[in-house]
Amino acid sequence: MKPTHVAVFSAKPYDQAYLTEMADERVSLCFYEMALNPMTAALAKDVEVVSAFVNDDISAETLKMLAENGTRLIALRCAGVNQVDLTAANKLGITVVNVPAYSPYAVAEHTIALMLALSRKIPRAYNRVRDGNFSLDGLLGFDFFGKTAGIIGGGKIGMLVAERLRAFGCQVLIYEPHNAEPAKQAGFDVVTLDSLLGQSNIISLHCPLNDATHHIINAASLRLTKPGVMLINTSRGALLDTVAVLDALKALHIGYLGIDVYEQEGSLFFEDHSTDIIQDDIFQRLLTFPNVLVTGHQAYFTREALQHIAQTTLQNIDDFMAGKALKNRVVIR
Repeated sequence: MKPTHVAVFSAKPYDQAYLTEMADERVSLCFYEMALNPMTAALAKDVEVVSAFVNDDISAETLKMLAENGTRLIALRCAGVNQVDLTAANKLGITVVNVPAYSPYAVAEHTIALMLALSRKIPRAYNRVRDGNFSLDGLLGFDFFGKTAGIIGGGKIGMLVAERLRAFGCQVLIYEPHNAEPAKQAGFDVVTLDSLLGQSNIISLHCPLNDATHHIINAASLRLTKPGVMLINTSRGALLDTVAVLDALKALHIGYLGIDVYEQEGSLFFEDHSTDIIQDDIFQRLLTFPNVLVTGHQAYFTREALQHIAQTTLQNIDDFMAGKALKNRVVIR
């Protein structure tokens, strides 16, 4: 039996290592470090399965190229599907599968790490001590105990963050418009979005990106928040209207901002730009604020998560080729 050929795009060395370790003789993996887009889709000629990641361009144009070249399956190595034109994929007969939950613990723990690093000014303190400066001026933090934390999105990751914040002694509010029952059963207060925005000292985003949540944090919603609010986003970049957030930072309304995602991250993240002149003025302006902490889409990046991503991706491919039911198939809703 011939192995299934798989073209793996946006394949960094760590992706290659974990996929290779988990693969068997049923698949033949061809790795490409470049992203999938209409120009690179030609590399998948006569390949039935293409594996892509979160910032690949899986638009109608890309999908048309893939379909013409024989691709039947897009195996995403991520949970998010907003980069895929699902309508076009359906029309072209291309099946899309994803990894719906690779490690909610990884993302939840990184979220808490951003909160703590910001609240106690850890990056600034670290740099001071490295320079031999042990002054505490400018490093005043705040206790999480007794604060109100708002979680937008009560899925697996949101619930894990909520549990950890409750352990700190926070009152936790959750906004979950679709399935609030797990949050209620866990004893959390489920509230409206406006109520959450108005009461919370800390707001953390854990919802999918869709038409309803695009720029859910914008100029109008920010006006409802408390002065000095801490805002955290480890979910999807476009949940934040970055220009509105920038204005709120300049007005001293947002007291702390921690982001692991950015709505224009596609041309920046996962690459080394340390010798480049970054052209994104909004992103560069964000980095000038002492109360802003940015990480480059690394919240998911743990050994356990990479193992699970590789396992699930390969299982998705194996199930598709064997004609089995696809539990991780992405469908248009």
